Amino acid sequence: MSNSKKMHFEISERKLLLRIFDVVFVLLGLYCLGFFFNFNYFQFSATNYYWVIVLGIYINLFGGIFEMYNLQVASNNFQVLRSAILTTTSTVLSYLLTPILSPELPKNRLQLVFFYITFFIALYAWRMIYLHFLASNRFVQNAVLVCDKDQVEELVSGLESVDPHYKIIGYINLDSGSSSDFEFQYVRHIEIKELISFVAKNGISEIVVASQKTDGITADLYHQLLQLLESGKSIREYTQVYESKTQRIPVQYISRDFYRFFPFSRSNQNKLYLIINRFFEIILSLIGLSFGLVLIPIILIGNVFWNKGSLFYTQKRVGKDGVVFRIIKFRTMVKNAEKTGAVFAKVNDSRITKFGKFLRKTRIDEFPQFINILKGDMAVIGPRPERPVFVNEIAQIMPFYETRHIIKPGLTGWAQINYPYGLNLEDSLIKLQYDLYYIKHRSIYLDLNIAFKTISTVLFYRGQ
Repeated sequence: MSNSKKMHFEISERKLLLRIFDVVFVLLGLYCLGFFFNFNYFQFSATNYYWVIVLGIYINLFGGIFEMYNLQVASNNFQVLRSAILTTTSTVLSYLLTPILSPELPKNRLQLVFFYITFFIALYAWRMIYLHFLASNRFVQNAVLVCDKDQVEELVSGLESVDPHYKIIGYINLDSGSSSDFEFQYVRHIEIKELISFVAKNGISEIVVASQKTDGITADLYHQLLQLLESGKSIREYTQVYESKTQRIPVQYISRDFYRFFPFSRSNQNKLYLIINRFFEIILSLIGLSFGLVLIPIILIGNVFWNKGSLFYTQKRVGKDGVVFRIIKFRTMVKNAEKTGAVFAKVNDSRITKFGKFLRKTRIDEFPQFINILKGDMAVIGPRPERPVFVNEIAQIMPFYETRHIIKPGLTGWAQINYPYGLNLEDSLIKLQYDLYYIKHRSIYLDLNIAFKTISTVLFYRGQ
């Protein structure tokens, strides 16, 4: 094995590279088009620098909406092509129609075709470079896990399923009472005395400590970890690594006194943030209700023929501080859908009508909830409100579940854009991890991220 230090990129660094070089390659392509051909629509000069700024903003905006910065999408040939076409089309059209801040439309309309083609070729060429070079195994980050033997499979799978460029290739067994010959796939067991040499031979850049049993970290292991730390290796606790890569709070690895490790976002008490948030919530609610009123005649006809029940549907949900309120939705299920009792909705649920599926997929059924937002029962962004019967059931199994209620529930949220519809208690646990991550990191930037990804969910017809 090579002793050379292996270069790797964190998830945030990959996303930043994608954003920067999307703009760089497009601008470079347009510069070459103007330099080698008689192209006058987009020209670089000190007097029209704002053309570049506006174009760069549009590239990042529509790239975010059409999932150009989703690393799973960026590593798939077909999805890269689809996203590049959608981003190019949306960006070019918006840029051409932007007054004052973009160039005047040329008399020779053929130049607009050249603008579009050059934009797409430059963007797609960079993404192919990323896909076949930066997304390859050349930049894999190797790590070692320090944990109990029976944790290895679960911990390795939890990290590598999110970041395929992060490989745990060895582990130190802290459970002195068990045998140490267990190996999971390519993950080798390492003797404590071999740790430093193993790290050097395999280009290890990070050691992840996952066990809460401090008695397992012997003086010999502690001394070796200290040597690795002094040599520049990163040593992190598993929950930190898990949170940074999955953007979820790993409640299953945190003890009941997790409040010591869970610094809630200051935005939850920041009055300026809350006032600005509330202002935009009112504006968005009024816009949303206006769209809802326009759609009501169509929804009414569809409801009469397929849903065959009342147009609106109300249901008890748990809000901030555990206060119960009634959520308002357009009906999507048959009448008396829960005559046998409350159950989780599921994929291809027979209770959902054909028209109801359309309303759910497009999120149109959620429009009446803007009334709840205006009333103050809900926010635009936050954990989705759950029914009291399920809250009581889940809270008995998951001690942290009711932590979601320290903020208002939302029309959309971090869990909704990152995980499909919850079908059971296991799904509820994963969604809880996302909800707690939002509560911990709540900010304007995260809110905007959720808003853009929600647009992607609607455009790609991924509603539940």
